[in-house]
Amino acid sequence: MSRILIIEDEADIADLEKDYLERGGFEAEICNAGDEGMKRALNEDFDLVILDLMLPGKDGFEVCKGIREAKDVPILIVSARKDDIDKVEGLGLGADDYLTKPFSPSEMVARVKAHLARYTRLTSTESHKNDSDIIELRGIQIDKPARRVFVDGEEKIFTTKEFDLLTFLAENPNHVYTKDELFREIWGMESIGDIATVTVHIKKIREKLGDDSATPRFIETIWGVGYRFKI
Repeated sequence: MSRILIIEDEADIADLEKDYLERGGFEAEICNAGDEGMKRALNEDFDLVILDLMLPGKDGFEVCKGIREAKDVPILIVSARKDDIDKVEGLGLGADDYLTKPFSPSEMVARVKAHLARYTRLTSTESHKNDSDIIELRGIQIDKPARRVFVDGEEKIFTTKEFDLLTFLAENPNHVYTKDELFREIWGMESIGDIATVTVHIKKIREKLGDDSATPRFIETIWGVGYRFKI
């Protein structure tokens, strides 16, 4: 049974999330403060973290950053903060998804299931390396089984979704994908208006590749449509 850590200071919301997750077949535990939640996330084995942003102790941004620096566990932010800048910051710190309060509990459970299913597939398909396991393009080397990326010989650290998105685009060069298509492919569900998720991840990938959006070497923006990986 998958273990979910809920870091949420509003007791009613935390209890609602826990109730729906348990109905969905998960084991869910609650922490009401950011510092306690981060300590448990780092020291215990949880399969996914649901994280509020406005927390006593450490705020959600600090917690997200701390967890992501140490672990690759999926992080779903659930917050009343609706501004795009908060979504951009949270996703930029390594969160996998962002759900705005008030939300449908069934939608939350669906997103949890989608993230866990994808993470399980990624971590259970290790195989012996062959030529198709390594993607090499103009100074970029993507080692798929090891989930490592090297840029001009220097390793760059990518989050789970950043790695998945880069690999997908690199494996399908010159094809233009809309943001909705990329969200469905990488996150495994409809975007439900969360286009900022794709935009932020593309931005972070470009930074790590040393790619300039104005004169891109790798990922090109097709205005009004989406993105493509150039070869």
